[in-house]
This record gives sequence, C-alpha cells and structure tokens, in this order.
Amino acid sequence: MNTIEQKESWKFPKEFWLANFMELCERAAYYGFFIVLTLYLTDIVGFTDKETGVVAGIFFALLYFFPPFAGAISDKIGFKNGLILAFGFLTIGYFFLGIFHSKILVIVFLSVVLIGGSFIKPLITGTVAKTTSDANKARGFSLFYWVVNIGAFSGKTVVPSIRQGIGIEYVNFFSAGMSLLALLFALFIFKPMDTSPVTKTIKDVYISLNKILSTPRLVILTLIVSGFWIIQHQLYATMPKYVIRLLGVEAKPEWLANVNPLVVVIFVVPITQLFKKFKAETAMLIGMVIMPISGIAMAFSQSLEAITGPEITFFGSIVFHPITVMMIIGIGIQGLAECFISPRFLEYFALQAPKGEEGVYMGFSHLHSFVSALAGFIMSGFLLDAYCPDPKTLPAGLTELQKAAYYTDAHVIWYYFAAIAAVAAVALYIYKVVIERIDKKALEQW
Repeated sequence: MNTIEQKESWKFPKEFWLANFMELCERAAYYGFFIVLTLYLTDIVGFTDKETGVVAGIFFALLYFFPPFAGAISDKIGFKNGLILAFGFLTIGYFFLGIFHSKILVIVFLSVVLIGGSFIKPLITGTVAKTTSDANKARGFSLFYWVVNIGAFSGKTVVPSIRQGIGIEYVNFFSAGMSLLALLFALFIFKPMDTSPVTKTIKDVYISLNKILSTPRLVILTLIVSGFWIIQHQLYATMPKYVIRLLGVEAKPEWLANVNPLVVVIFVVPITQLFKKFKAETAMLIGMVIMPISGIAMAFSQSLEAITGPEITFFGSIVFHPITVMMIIGIGIQGLAECFISPRFLEYFALQAPKGEEGVYMGFSHLHSFVSALAGFIMSGFLLDAYCPDPKTLPAGLTELQKAAYYTDAHVIWYYFAAIAAVAAVALYIYKVVIERIDKKALEQW
C-alpha cells in the first residue's frame, strides 16, 4: 500500500478511492432494493402485510446484528477476500430474488443477501480507516459519508422508473448489476492490503455483546434510542405502501424517501458545528423532541387533502398532492432530527460504557437498529393491515367509494409512531437525569 502522507490533505491512496467507489455501488444496490422490499414481498411474493413485516423485520434486524461477527471473520481472511465474498453473495442473492418468487426461495436468497451485506460495513469502513492517516482521517470519513448518501440517493432515484416500467421484481437485477460491478473491481483492481494482527475473534465479539447485555444503563439507553429509529425505519416499512395505496402506482415514494439523505447532507455539518459545545445528551434530546412532529405532520396528510382538495400549487406551476406535501415535510423533519442524534449518539454511548472499556462496547453500539428494525417492521405490518390494507385483500365488487372507506383512517398509523417518538423523548430526559444523579453520587462516595 502506498505510504500515507502525514499531513492534512485530500490526497489518498488508490485503495481508498476504490473502497469508496465500491461503497457507492453497494449503497445504490442496497437502498434501491431496500425501498421496495416490502412492496416486493407483498405484491410479487404474496406475503400478507403482517407476514411481510415479520420477514423484513428479521432480515433488517439481523443485518444490523451480524456485522461485528462478520468483521471478526474478515480480519482472518483479509480485506480483499472479504470484499469478494461479500459482493459475490450480494450479486447472487439479488439476482435470484429477481428470478424466484416463491416464499421459501425468497427467504433463502434474502439470507444470502443478509450474509453479504453483513460483511460490507466492517470491510469498507476498515479499508477507509487503513488508507487514511491521523492527519486526514476526518476528511477521509467525511468523503466516505458523502459517498454513502450519494449512493443511497442515486439508487432510490433510479428505482421508480424500473418499478413502474417493467416491474418491482426487476429492481433486484439493478441491485445485482451494481453488486457485480463492485465485485469485478474487488476481483481485478483492488489489491490485498497489509493487515494488522488479528485482534478480535468471534469469541471476543460474543464477550462484548454479553457485557453490553449485562450493563443495565446501556440496555436501557439502547431501548430508548430505538424509539427514534423505529420512526426512521418507517421510510421503508410503511411509507412506500401508504403512499402507493392512497395515491396509486404512479406515485414515487422512492423519491420522497430521498428527502431524508438530502436534508442530512445539507444540514448535518452546520447543525453539528452549531451545537458542538452542547453536551451529547442535550443535542440528542433536541432531536428526540423534534421527532414526534414528523409523525404528526405525516398524520395530517389526509386532513390537508380535505381542506385543499387533491392538488396544492406552488409558485403557480408546481403541483403536489397534499399527501406528498406532508410526506416531504414529515420526512424532512426526520432528517433534521437525525442531524442532532446520529453524530452524537456514539459519543454518548461511549460515555455510558465502563471507563477504560469503551472500545469493547462500541462494536454493538448500533444494537438499537436491531431492536428498532425488528419492532418497527412488525408494527408496520399490523398497522397497515388495520388502517391501510392491501387492495387485493378487500372484498370483490366494491365501488371506488366503498374502497375509499377502507382508507379513511390510514393517517392514524402515523399517530402511533408519533406517540412512540414522544415517549422515547421523555424517557431519554428521565434517563439523563437519573444517570447524572447516579454518577454524581458515585463520584461523591469515591
């Protein structure tokens, strides 16, 4: 590997740029697939909304749970071999999800995608870490963060034309193609990197997980912050079906989901800078307080339609449906809340870990995403079934007016999630006060 300059600069070795390019491909594939997964499982594979919630919830929960274990395996087999393995699994999994649509085979190939996806985060972030110096590491990871968002944005931008043009199932071939492109770069261009001695084994990872689960303050913090991420997951669990079932197949929920990364990219740096002198828990509380407003805004979508009719005109020529307007506002608020929470959560989580053992605990610092994905997707399935049902499940022979009656209370879904966000915000405040008192008392006794 090329010698890394020990001064702050924007110069990075070739492997850094290759890793970022592969990450861009993988994020485009992942988010293109992610945004339509629940639609695919229901409309193509034939799962009910409730079954889809369970299948997708388990899939995404494990996708957040397995990376620390995959990282330990990657340390042993090397970065290049790990990347080849990861992109090979992703290419195969996505491809066969486009071909086979029986429930059992879909679960099998979702598992293949799950294995491949579990390797990506530790491998790519590890490559970025190894190809940057202390002097330019911050710049390297800021570039990496931009690439992640560009990939996510581009994948969700392309997908609607595929879904509406030739069918949802063909989105899998787009994801397979992007994964194959990354695989070719991993095979033929990316060079093996020098690796440090193995520092983590599967046993070490298990010990870290056991320590977190044996630390009450970290378990409680994980559960509280999961309340925020449960709402975030609804961009993928609930929003696509909600928008399409109320507005029709011509709607583009994929584009609406892009509001989130757009807001984050624009505002995360200025917000982080503006609030950098605030304690991490204070910044997080601001985000948690903002989050319920997102759910309330999205719940107002049908009420706004009753006031304005089916169209709202902006600047005399731009026309949006009221549901689209409130989705944009609600998703934008989610993005702002994320700007307060995401950059500071890792810092706060580390502070709650036992002194001197912060590094041991950080491997599972995203355990909240495991909890929130599992709970959020399963809840989504039941709420959609109750308030915004699959049109195929409605009685035959209904008039349009009779069909519309089944969706009158669809907006109520968002009140549930607004309530969860509000409870999480109050819980985090109580947690902050209690922990500060416990730590103060312990310090006085010491």
